[in-house]
Amino acid sequence: MSARPRTWLVDLGNSRLKCARADRLAADGARAFAHAGVPGDAALVEAFAAPGEGDTVWVASVASPAATSTVVTALGTRGVRIERALTRAQCAGVRIAYAQPAHLGVDRFLALLAAHARAAHPWLIASVGTALTIDLLGADGTHHGGLIAPAPTLMRESLVQRAPHLPAAGGVVVDFAADTADALASGVTLAARALIARSMQAARRRLGVAPCLLIAGGGADALLDGWRVRAQRAPDLVLEGLRIYARHG
Repeated sequence: MSARPRTWLVDLGNSRLKCARADRLAADGARAFAHAGVPGDAALVEAFAAPGEGDTVWVASVASPAATSTVVTALGTRGVRIERALTRAQCAGVRIAYAQPAHLGVDRFLALLAAHARAAHPWLIASVGTALTIDLLGADGTHHGGLIAPAPTLMRESLVQRAPHLPAAGGVVVDFAADTADALASGVTLAARALIARSMQAARRRLGVAPCLLIAGGGADALLDGWRVRAQRAPDLVLEGLRIYARHG
């Protein structure tokens, strides 16, 4: 007797690939693999060892066309059915602010779906990856738009590229640093926190109530470490949204 077909979720970002079995996401979480532009064969073999013939794989990608093509091709060799998630004007009770849905990254779109499904109250969603993205979602599912800025890691990498004598890593976050590594770590981290804090204030003015803060992305732990802010950590938010999208597919 053949095994029952399964559904898999793949989130291909600018620097990481995350994957999970849809029915095991809550229990097991996702597996993450770093990639540099185009994932290497070893990473793909490890990431896609489980999906088999007859399974369905939903892919959400904001990576380069080359990286996306590599992933889709690797999956295709396993005999799975591949479905691509695309941003929609409306889905699962969420209505996005963008007049042209394709201009809103699918990762941000899926994060909105996941947040709204968690609870019907206002959310400020901050995702810390290569970029720092911030989106405001009303309790009724209305997206009020968002912001995009460099994430702390990218800020520091950009500084080091222009000034190679600066330390590329290290340092602790303090109010006023007496060491270059600390000054860099503090500057980029506090800049991101300040943007989120300012967005929380603006959201409260717009909605008349403070939204709940939801932090996602690979850089979330570093951003939250030592920050006295009330926030929920959501490591697999995009995959949560992709699972919802697949149900409405």
